[in-house]
Amino acid sequence: MKEIRVGLIGFGTVGKGLAYALLAQKERLLQKTGTTFILSAVADIALQSLPAEFSSTRLTNDANEIITDPEIDIVVELIGGMEPARTFILKAIENGKHVVTANKALLSVHGREIFRAAAQKNVEVGFEASVGGGIPVIKALKEGLVANRINFIKGIMNGTANYILTQMTDHGTPFQEVLMEAQRLGYAEADPTYDIEGIDTAHKLAILMTIAYGLHVNLSDITVEGISSIEPIDIRFAKKFGYRIKLLAISRNHGDHVEARVHPTMVPEGHMLATVNGAFNGISFQGDTVGDVMLYGPGAGMMPTGSAVAADVVDIGRNIAYGCINRVPALSYLPEHIGEPTITPMQKLVCPYYFRVTALDRPGVLSIITGIFGKHGISIQSMMQDGRDSEEPVFIVFRTHRATEDEVEKAIADIDALDVCTAPTVKIRLLNPE
Repeated sequence: MKEIRVGLIGFGTVGKGLAYALLAQKERLLQKTGTTFILSAVADIALQSLPAEFSSTRLTNDANEIITDPEIDIVVELIGGMEPARTFILKAIENGKHVVTANKALLSVHGREIFRAAAQKNVEVGFEASVGGGIPVIKALKEGLVANRINFIKGIMNGTANYILTQMTDHGTPFQEVLMEAQRLGYAEADPTYDIEGIDTAHKLAILMTIAYGLHVNLSDITVEGISSIEPIDIRFAKKFGYRIKLLAISRNHGDHVEARVHPTMVPEGHMLATVNGAFNGISFQGDTVGDVMLYGPGAGMMPTGSAVAADVVDIGRNIAYGCINRVPALSYLPEHIGEPTITPMQKLVCPYYFRVTALDRPGVLSIITGIFGKHGISIQSMMQDGRDSEEPVFIVFRTHRATEDEVEKAIADIDALDVCTAPTVKIRLLNPE
């Protein structure tokens, strides 16, 4: 019987999830793999002791004790952030350790360095938990869809943002009120910037694009807009048009260039992504062989994410036991076949749009605004006006056919320059029909 010894750096929420998963599933994993997985040591600077269930696990406040321990096979990094996580991972690799991490921010910025170092030392890097929490999205993309050219990626990849938008949609609650409630319930961090401004989602999209297309996509390649400017009035109009607003990660593979964007998007109510509510995630791919595939599940949480980390530990443990390290390349493509991306400029994006114009309700105003749209080649599909009082501004809402981002920005600039417009025009992109 083979034993795989695991060293864990960080006994926070996800670290606990991994520890309890390995403990609870010990006999089942033995039956499935013929291997016993032992949590040999934990490094955490904030702990004085481990729970009683882990009395045989060594506790230290020095991660280097784990990294240099010759008996440890796999080092799991679950402290998050850039440093010292990057240093710990690179040191572990240099010491011949296999590594598992859930650190999407680190991988989306320093992934190339980490994967190159691992290839040179012939060790594995597992990162299933970096995208989608408990959803096995990376394994599905690397292995289940290996015989596909991936045409697009679309997904709800942040449970905090999705919970906020769901509450705003279902109850009409303003953004700030829902955010405070999400923080009280533990769905949102004290500093929610990464979640609500789309940065966390962009980290995940960069990782998925790298695997899907065989291109070194970095966080800086992705255009990012968050949800903090979404107001209940826009959600109400979206409902009238038959849409729900979601924070989506979107990428399309055009062959010689790829789209890479994260932003609020109006999704038709009949679309599967429109039904992904609360703190759940939903991620869809289209492969040229399989067609459309969608994965759905909990995008965060102690046990769901711990389950994903445990899956990486078991995969690597199997490979160690059977002498087949790096049987599946970490990024799906062999390192020599991963190239540099050409990112579609946002100005060339073509999609339908929603506009909310705030203007004084005077004769001729509507014709002036529609004339500006026409001047920039933007065709209006439908229009609504909210309220009628010549003394107060009103909302005029437009839904358009497909238009280019460049012309849309020019049209907005012209509209906002009008004396009768009293607030900046709100723009939300609609999901492109496939």
